Amino acid sequence: MRRSYLLGLIALFLVGVFFAWSYLFPSSDIAKKPLAPDRFDLAGGPEKKERGFPQREIIDLASEYPKVFFRQGPPKVKKVALTFDDGPDNNYTVKILDVLKKHKVPATFFVIGKRCELYPSVVQRMVKEGHILGSHTWSHPNIIKLSDRKVIEELNAAERIIKRQAGYVPVLFRSPYGSLDRKKVELISNRGYKIIAWNVDSLDWKGLSPAEVKANILENVREGSIILQHSAGGIGEDLSGTVKALDDIIRVLKKDGYQFVTIDKLLGFPYKK
Repeated sequence: MRRSYLLGLIALFLVGVFFAWSYLFPSSDIAKKPLAPDRFDLAGGPEKKERGFPQREIIDLASEYPKVFFRQGPPKVKKVALTFDDGPDNNYTVKILDVLKKHKVPATFFVIGKRCELYPSVVQRMVKEGHILGSHTWSHPNIIKLSDRKVIEELNAAERIIKRQAGYVPVLFRSPYGSLDRKKVELISNRGYKIIAWNVDSLDWKGLSPAEVKANILENVREGSIILQHSAGGIGEDLSGTVKALDDIIRVLKKDGYQFVTIDKLLGFPYKK
């Protein structure tokens, strides 16, 4: 009787461990089955559908809010920052991390909170390998379409998961789709964020070939550039072009004398609060 009782306790313990492991480390079984769209996809819709925010608006906001809104670094310093949006996932993000590790290049990842919840081990790898994280909201909505209260909820939820997994609350923020207006810039910056845009767009979200991604970056890069790429996409989006182009992009820019730095090093302020 005593033995049966002990075996029962052990079985209950093992079941508890299994469910606790599944909760704490959900990425362990994610690769085995497709994710439900509401767990992974972009709340504001695919980049291809929503990405219509004019570059002119980004330039205007950078000039109007020079202390909190940035699209490039110092133009006379031969440094560039690689930035990757929409991660993490367990496919493209991992492959990009492999290339960065191979070349010993640091990058800045603007991560989506609910994806961090799905792939904690990938976030931990980013931190361990010397990359820094910025907030890309909790669910990737179109910020302009949200009330101020909803924007704050998105920021707070992303902060909590990033702090839990990376150990800090980020200073850096990038708006999904690049979509922002003056009211939202002031709302977000008043919460201690620096808003990071870009001046070189790979356009990889269009599902471009490696040659097209490479050309979009190398033909437009200059001193102080902030380069935009993606380390994950919406369900069904193809980012293999950016993964395959990255090795050559790094080699060419290194050969041309560029130094790769994270956003905080390029712009000269802390990356965490």
